[in-house]
Amino acid sequence: MSTLRRDPITGRWVINTDRTKDTSSSLTEMEKLSKKGICPFCEGNEKYTPSEIFALRNEGSEKDKPGWQVRVVPNISPALRVEGELDRRAELMYDLMNSVGAHEIIIEIPQHILNLADLEASQIQKVLRAYKERIQDLKKDKRFRSVVIFKNHGERAGTSAIKHTHSQLIALSITPKNLKEELKGAKEYYDYKQRCVYCDIIRQELTTKKRIVSTNPHFVAICPFASRFSHEVWILPKKHSVDFEQIDEELGLSLAALLKEVLLRLKISLDDPPYVFVLHSGPNRTFRRGGAWKTLEEDYHWHVEIMPGYARTGGIEWGTGFYIDSTTPEKAAENLRKVKI
Repeated sequence: MSTLRRDPITGRWVINTDRTKDTSSSLTEMEKLSKKGICPFCEGNEKYTPSEIFALRNEGSEKDKPGWQVRVVPNISPALRVEGELDRRAELMYDLMNSVGAHEIIIEIPQHILNLADLEASQIQKVLRAYKERIQDLKKDKRFRSVVIFKNHGERAGTSAIKHTHSQLIALSITPKNLKEELKGAKEYYDYKQRCVYCDIIRQELTTKKRIVSTNPHFVAICPFASRFSHEVWILPKKHSVDFEQIDEELGLSLAALLKEVLLRLKISLDDPPYVFVLHSGPNRTFRRGGAWKTLEEDYHWHVEIMPGYARTGGIEWGTGFYIDSTTPEKAAENLRKVKI
């Protein structure tokens, strides 16, 4: 079985995969279908994917049959598997455990559309509802400490051979190092100022307007002050909230509209760049022992980070942890605001 192995120096966990012949063969077959012009994610081709875990469906339609609006299936080549126990153990000085978790694909629309930016806001709202439903369900499992949703768009961003617009979900038995750093940083700021750092960012950006891309009654899109990537954009709820899955239908539609707008602005301004977006949300606290993250409700703030990936990460970034952003966030925000959509 694949394992999670902890780096004893940095504390970072690494997924050490064990791809089986069956998995590799299935992945190859999926890629062959795509080359033949058959998209396994299109409506009517449900037989080519694993059986669905969740779907938003038209009334009267059957599981794994046409009639769906958004469909969630297991990843055919998963980095984590839901079966089994964690079995935390040591190998002399090293720590490892079984790579138990969930790895799912969210197919965002039945029709063969390549870019989330080209979906109607009402359809993106359904995608967000699928995210919410899956997070709520997976957080009931005491083995999982966090659920991460991400999307790769474009080959340079690491998308698969299947171009049909989709995103991915992974549920993890640990809190990822990147999220843990955010949580600790937010707590330190809160301990010092008794305010949420994200709320302070929102207030300042709405006041200065230098890095605002767009805004609506419930959400704001900004190019963050210390952007790592050119034209990086964050979308944040204006009202403090720690967990994405607390979102209601009104907020879902508001977020969908702003997400579509931002992705369209990036598509037009940067000629459909590759990008990654990641949903940053609070970890699973239901089954945590002691007082872990006990101030999280006050100090953390969920948000979406969109990172265009046309500039490759190089030696400076890997060697130092510093990022070189070729466009100031102020100029990037101005460029995106000027786009006519």
